[in-house]
Amino acid sequence: MLCEQSQQLLTMAITSARHIDVNVNIAVCDPGGNLCAFQRMDNSPLGSVEIAQKKARSAVLFGAPTEALGQLVREQQLDSFEQTNGGLILFAGGEPVFHQGKLIGAIGISGGTAAEDKIIALAAIDQAGFNCSGVTNEA
Repeated sequence: MLCEQSQQLLTMAITSARHIDVNVNIAVCDPGGNLCAFQRMDNSPLGSVEIAQKKARSAVLFGAPTEALGQLVREQQLDSFEQTNGGLILFAGGEPVFHQGKLIGAIGISGGTAAEDKIIALAAIDQAGFNCSGVTNEA
């Protein structure tokens, strides 16, 4: 994930969060799970700083939305799965970011409800011109 791409995701996430009147923490990481950009909006919950970062890292490590990971863990009864890899987050708000079919990083949003966090993450990905899955409609 290039610096410009991570900044673009931050900007789009802030715009989306303001649109639904939610103050959040936004984390963007590269394909290795390393933090490349972070923004804490005014009055966003302090406890959500780490959650946003772990949502992004969880999504990129498995190339899947954190909500889907949580569903898999519940369905397969994968006890203690969330304790692996330094701690994973298994509810909505973490989304992998793909560009031209390649995983380039992930975004994690925390501070709203899980549903609001997911809406903001997906809107940021879309508005920045990326995809949330490796499947593209490009020829």
